[in-house]
This record gives sequence, structure tokens and C-alpha cells, in this order.
Amino acid sequence: MLSVLARIIDIAMVALAALLAAAVHSGQPVWLDDMQSVSLAFGCLLVVVFFPALGIYQSWRGKPLYDLLSRVAGGWLLVEVAGVLISFSVHRSDSLSRLWLVYWAVATIALLVVTKTLVYSILRGLRREGFNQRAVAIVGSAPYGRFLIEQMRGRPEAGFAPVVVFDENGTTNPYEDPDAAASIDGVPVERDYQRLLQLLRERAIRELWLALPMSKEKAIHRFVSDLRHDFVNIRFIPDVGSLTLFNQPMVELLGVPAINLAASPITDLRVLPKRVFDRLFALVALSALAPLMLAIAVLVKMSSPGPVLFRQRRKGIDGREFEIYKFRSMKLHHEQAGTLTQARRHDPRITPVGAFLRRTSLDELPQFINVLRGEMSVVGPRPHALEHDDIYKDLVKGYMHRYRIKPGITGWAQINGYRGETDRIEKMMGRVKLDLYYMQHWTFWLDLKIVALTLWKGFTGSNAY
Repeated sequence: MLSVLARIIDIAMVALAALLAAAVHSGQPVWLDDMQSVSLAFGCLLVVVFFPALGIYQSWRGKPLYDLLSRVAGGWLLVEVAGVLISFSVHRSDSLSRLWLVYWAVATIALLVVTKTLVYSILRGLRREGFNQRAVAIVGSAPYGRFLIEQMRGRPEAGFAPVVVFDENGTTNPYEDPDAAASIDGVPVERDYQRLLQLLRERAIRELWLALPMSKEKAIHRFVSDLRHDFVNIRFIPDVGSLTLFNQPMVELLGVPAINLAASPITDLRVLPKRVFDRLFALVALSALAPLMLAIAVLVKMSSPGPVLFRQRRKGIDGREFEIYKFRSMKLHHEQAGTLTQARRHDPRITPVGAFLRRTSLDELPQFINVLRGEMSVVGPRPHALEHDDIYKDLVKGYMHRYRIKPGITGWAQINGYRGETDRIEKMMGRVKLDLYYMQHWTFWLDLKIVALTLWKGFTGSNAY
């Protein structure tokens, strides 16, 4: 029913956009001429053909809005191109206003985006209030079942309601297994297979989520076979928690579904605003801070013999090495090959000017050059010296996963107190834990929050020396 209504709304918006385009084109409300009417008819017909093929009318329950809107915009542009090609093929393109086509394309996309967003938001609101819920039966162990229940309850706008958990291998004795109980977070646990099938049919449960390890192939086939005559959506949500640092989404490679067990969690079009922001912010920062950086350069040069900038090899995204820039804060000294001594409190190698620069993080300003060159981001995990990477990569779980994204000048760990020396492994573990949290929960708005907090409190700290 909703799918039919969505089609009607889309066709109505296409027609309304055509009329608005004609009004803007002529400067006054008018009806469509013959060629425009034919184009509108073809457009509506192509919408009926193309939009379902693009998956626009599938259920978007629990799926991202931006994906829907991108498909709608791309689908309509495809419709317009096909319509223009048809007009050329019948030699009627000369009588069709190209300016009207542009107005029609813009108006249609705008109206479709607005209506889709409005309907999407209304449905989310209704589901959040408990309406339009879809009952879900979960098949899996208690820990993973609990995780899925928390996910559903944490996002009520998706409209999924857990009603039963099937844990065939669980014991009924809670003293033998603390996770084995009559219910999990208020959701009853069923351990009899035939009873589960009976519940699915009696209560018309239309969602069955198989939260099973990938080794449970026989159990998966059993459910698919026994429910082949029932209209139940059977979804396989593999339990890969032991194999990956993150709960990675399903991706598509060459049309084949795949799960990222070790890959960058920030790989799609969402990262485009971050890239644009990085370059613009770095350009503005370097322009605005040029007088200050020139003054710092003079002070560094006067403080002790040596170059103004300190350069060091660091790992960037996917382990690609680059040369990081800082204002030199120490006297020139030599380290043994393969060793690196971190700066400590009252370190005699640090010059008076360098101590001030390190305490206020002004020594990091040249890294905006790295950002402008695309080697770093404004926000991201801090890159460490290569010698430290060799030490910690085997000691701290997930350490090297930090390099799946671009390193940053500031980050979630830095604004939470993890700056300066990491003299104990516990400090590095805490820093890595916060870096991985940032990667797992990244949004562009989180970047802006980190930048704001850095400007507010992040330039100085007790650990910076």
C-alpha cells in the first residue's frame, strides 16, 4: 500500500514540477504545450519503469536517508536523459525548450527530495511512538542476541521490535550458564525449534534474523528450507565479533556482498565534506596565521642553532609514509639508529621557546601544510614516530587500525586528555581506545565538535611538555 502511494506521490511531484518549470520559463502561470505534455507523459512512464529498478520503493526501514535521496536524484536525471534521447529519436527536440528541461529537472529533484524526506521523517516519528512496528525473531547466542535487542531499542525510529530469541544450544540452568535465562532484556527465550516455527506462524512474525556464526551453514539451510512456504523475511546477520574490531556494515564488491573485517570505516561519500573542510580550513589557517608563524620561525631560529622546522617520517592513511612538519622545539642532538627518546618533563633538550610552543601546541601549526597537501586531516588519530609504531603494534590491540584513515592535527583522544608523552603502555592503550571510538562513530559533525573543543580547551594541557 505504501509503495503504491509512494508512486502516486512521485508522479504528482513530477507533474507539479513540470507546471512550475513552465511558469518560471514563461514568467506567468501557463499550461504545458504539446511537446512539454508529451515529455511529461514519457517522464511519468519512465519513473514507473526506472524508480522500482533502482530500489526506491523498497522498505527504507532502518536504512539511511541519504542513500534514498541519492537514488531519487540519480533516477530522475536518468529519466530526463532518456526523455531527451527519445525526443531526438523522433526529431522533435527542436520544439522542446532546453531551459524548461533544466527548470523541470531542478524542480523535480527538489520536490522529490522534500517529499521523500517528509514521508521518511513522518514514518520515523510514528515508529518512535510505537506505531508501524515490525516483529522480529532472533536466532543466536545470548550475548549477540542482547546486542541486537539493544540496537533495535536504541533506534526505535527503525520500527523493529524483538519478540523472541531462539538459542537452541543454551542451557536452561542459569547456574551453569549466566546468560541462559527465561528472557533477555525482557524478550522471552525459546529453545524448542518446533515451538519457534509455531510462534512464527501463529503470531505472523515476518522478520527472522539469523545472528549466527558463519560456520552454522546447516542451521541456516534448515531455517530457509522449513520456512520456504511462509512469507517470512529471513536475514542473515553473521556474528563476526571475534574477527573484527568494529561492527562493520555489509558492502558490495563487483555485485557480491562482503563484510569488511579489516578496512577503513570511512570510505563512502560521507567523507567528501571532511576532505573539502580539511583543505579550506588549512588554507584559511595558514593565511590567517602567517604573521604568527613568521614570528615563531624567527624566535626558533634565535633560540638555538638549527633549522626552523623539525621533519620526521610518520605513517599516514593505509600505512603510506609522509614527512610531518613541526616547529623545532629542541636543540639539535643525535639519536642512536632505531631508537627515539620521547620528550619528558624538564627535558634539557627542549629550548625555552620550544617549551612554550609545546605547551601551547603552537609547534603543530606547520602541520596545516601537511593537511593542505592531503597527507593529514584536521581531525584524526595522531600519528606516532615509526619507532613507536614498531613497539606498540604488537602490544596494543587495534593500534595499527588507526592508520586506516588520515592522521589528524587534533583528535578525540587529544581533547580527552591524551596529549604528550606516553610513558606507560596504559596511556597508549587509552589513546588507541579513544581513536578507535572516533573511527567507529565518525560523523562530519563530530569533527566540527572536536575542532570547537580544541579551540576552547585543547591548546594547552598538563601532559604537553
